[in-house]
Amino acid sequence: MEIIDAIILGIIQGLTEFLPVSSSGHLELGKAILGDNSVPEESLLFTVILHFATALSTLVVFRKDVWEILSGLFQLKWNEETQFSLKIIISMIPAVFVGLFFEEQLESFFGGNVRFVGSMLLITAVLLYFADKAKDTDKKVNFKNAFLVGISQAIAMLPGISRSGATISTSVLLGVDKTKAARFSFLMVVPLILGKIAKDVMGGDLVFTGENNVAMGAGFIAAFIAGLAACTWMIKLVKKSKLSYFAIYCFMVGLVAIAYGYLA
Repeated sequence: MEIIDAIILGIIQGLTEFLPVSSSGHLELGKAILGDNSVPEESLLFTVILHFATALSTLVVFRKDVWEILSGLFQLKWNEETQFSLKIIISMIPAVFVGLFFEEQLESFFGGNVRFVGSMLLITAVLLYFADKAKDTDKKVNFKNAFLVGISQAIAMLPGISRSGATISTSVLLGVDKTKAARFSFLMVVPLILGKIAKDVMGGDLVFTGENNVAMGAGFIAAFIAGLAACTWMIKLVKKSKLSYFAIYCFMVGLVAIAYGYLA
């Protein structure tokens, strides 16, 4: 793997993990354009490294929130922090179910099918458009909403469906405050990413050969820095209700991807 390619893919992952444009979809498109020829084990390892970088950037941006949640949990009381943590756990159920029982079927969509990615980006565009038109509220995520948002997160495991776009849009369409929706969306994915990494490492699915360490390290740093910027930027954009810009972007990229898939 070339260092410059690793940096490009790292930036793509860092930006698109938080911006509602589908990180998995853009990574698939990026690999197709760059002509990624990585062996499966190396490709999986690099993907995990990039996801760990964006999870770390989330923890940095929301460090105060994470600390408050952990502090509240140690009080062993039915307080706001305990309730929020329970909502996070509830939101994880659909994605964990899909990951455990449909992993092979899910992986079949990650084979460079550019036309499929383009079609899913069009769906993301529609979600973002309607969410942008939703009225402002001051409501928090409740337990029922947490599960419904979790279903959106599970569906967003498909390449081209934006995880942040789907979860934030679902929350907003359910009447949740946009800023609270973004906060919940970004925090709910951290346990899933860390759990996935732990599962892959303990299950022996990741092979650390010592090769391409420099390139992978460069990709990690690029994804972390880009993730910090994108996470902070996205929170501000959601407050100002600018999701329609991303809807247009996803629509255009989706059309280009579909056209590229037919012509390539």
